[in-house]
Amino acid sequence: MATALVTGGTSGIGAAFARALSLRGYDLVLVARDEERLRETAAELSRDGATKVETISADLSVRADVDRVAERLESTDAPIDFLVNNAGFGIHGSLLERDVSIHERALSVMCLAVLVLGGAAGRAMKARHKGAILNVSSVAGTIATGNYSAVKAWTTAYTEALAVELKGTGVQVTAVLPGWVRTEFHERAGIRTKSIPEFLWLDADALVEECLRDVAHGKVLSVPSKRFRFLMLFTRHLPRRTIRWISGRISSSRSKPIVPSEAKTS
Repeated sequence: MATALVTGGTSGIGAAFARALSLRGYDLVLVARDEERLRETAAELSRDGATKVETISADLSVRADVDRVAERLESTDAPIDFLVNNAGFGIHGSLLERDVSIHERALSVMCLAVLVLGGAAGRAMKARHKGAILNVSSVAGTIATGNYSAVKAWTTAYTEALAVELKGTGVQVTAVLPGWVRTEFHERAGIRTKSIPEFLWLDADALVEECLRDVAHGKVLSVPSKRFRFLMLFTRHLPRRTIRWISGRISSSRSKPIVPSEAKTS
């Protein structure tokens, strides 16, 4: 029986990956901060037919917790066959703020943890000559809407670099670049979404299905939905000054954060 480990697996895209992988016959290891929500999600997945659901309560902004998850990824007694690096949160703060704690946490959770866990999974899977590593990035990484864009640009670049390093080993490495997805992500981050056209919204389950097909086909970059693949053509080929202008318009359409600090991380 294959096993998948999903960080941020109790809500949003992470929960959708957990459901989809369970339906494909994977045992699951769910990683999140909230122990009660972990128990609830594990119980729900078990009721829906998941063979086995293991949970790890961990705060991926804490290096000791990241190392515990990395140790689980490198276990030879209960190997992990599929890693989904999904944990993250929205950043809706100015780059000029004196208090950079939200940015520091974002870099810890969405960059350093991804690096450490991707490396641990890569070493273990390379030794077995099989496995898959999936990093959740974003189309936001192709524009310039604050530090979230910078973080996701890093995620995409890191994924491509890891794919190069693991080429020919039997380990598939993919980054998924979603657009706007109907989850609690934006509400948690205090981001206004009323200005986003209805046709741009994606369903999390449909997004995951398309992404998993791309993984199976060996794609390094997965951009779910034709409409976002079309939009990506513009972000790749338009002049950067035009991209910066578009980014400014997107940023100005958003409200101030609902809370002054970090939105809750999955």
